[in-house]
Amino acid sequence: MQINDISLYNFRNYSFAEAEFDSGINIIYGLNGQGKTNLIEAVSYLSTGKAFRSRKDSVVIRFDCSEACIRGNVICDGDPAVIEAKLFSAPAKKQIFINGVKQKTLSPLAGKFGTVLFCPEDMYLAKDSPAARRAFIDYAIEQLRPGYSEALKQYRKLLEHKTRILRDRDEKPSLLDALDDFSIRMAQIGSVIISYRASYMQKLNVFAGRIHNQISGEQETLDIEYKTVSTIADPLKPPQELFPLLEEHYFMRKTAEIESRTCLSGPHKDDLEIKVAGKPVKNYGSQGQTRTAVLSMKLAERQMYKADTGVCPVLLLDDVLSELDRKRRDYVLSRIEEGQVFITCTEKPPSGDLIAGKTLSVEGGNITEG
Repeated sequence: MQINDISLYNFRNYSFAEAEFDSGINIIYGLNGQGKTNLIEAVSYLSTGKAFRSRKDSVVIRFDCSEACIRGNVICDGDPAVIEAKLFSAPAKKQIFINGVKQKTLSPLAGKFGTVLFCPEDMYLAKDSPAARRAFIDYAIEQLRPGYSEALKQYRKLLEHKTRILRDRDEKPSLLDALDDFSIRMAQIGSVIISYRASYMQKLNVFAGRIHNQISGEQETLDIEYKTVSTIADPLKPPQELFPLLEEHYFMRKTAEIESRTCLSGPHKDDLEIKVAGKPVKNYGSQGQTRTAVLSMKLAERQMYKADTGVCPVLLLDDVLSELDRKRRDYVLSRIEEGQVFITCTEKPPSGDLIAGKTLSVEGGNITEG
């Protein structure tokens, strides 16, 4: 799996830019604020149909412009494809094209062009908010399971509507008449989301545990536990069995939700508990333990993608090598021999041990071969 080239039009700080890539290691260097991460984000967008730094597409459109476009030629398991994303300022919706055919949903992107992103913000994943850990899960699963992406989209719409009902209940008390219907529908969709997440996290725990064991020199263990609503003791049950349990939790919290005007129950509150040597990293982990845990999870994400699809996803390392000490950096570099890799950095080259297939310089939204 790889991307051969990309064209950008009014995306972030790029008015227009084109770049060709090597099938191996691509180094993208330049000072901060020049567009390195924007280029990585454009590559990622073609695999997910979403910007990893914002949920609003309007944010990625160049200032004072009404539309933007990302176009790339990719190869998946020997099959070439052209993926194009056209973005518009509100209220128009984005359009995704594969080989010139407009897609009704983002689902067809799953398996067409996969990426694994590792950025500096991920270093704080273990100690960040639950929302950051949910985003990690969602990014990984959406590229493998089209059904998950659709379920997540439906759930977010229901959550938005239910939140509006709770928020406006004083001005429009009649809205509460529809509250139970939304809660039941959210329980139906939410049970599907929980099932997907539990299955993925069970496998991630195994893959990440092995990698962590290697990095730590077999000195420490890593355990990742998926945490959902209290009425669900076993999230690995099929959705039809999870539904009544999730529905029960919704109605347990109904009064509290009305009083707080907030949706308190559902997978939008899920979290991961990451433990090293049996202790929660969030509370007790050192900086080294935290970074090793996160690094293990991100590398495991790539291994799991290949195990699931048979092809290696593109690895996007956005200025993370400088965040790692020598031992962890060497471990990463020893694991990127396979597949296409993008590495952004402020200096050329990032490591004397790294031989790039292509080096690109980014300055002021201009891309040149260096």
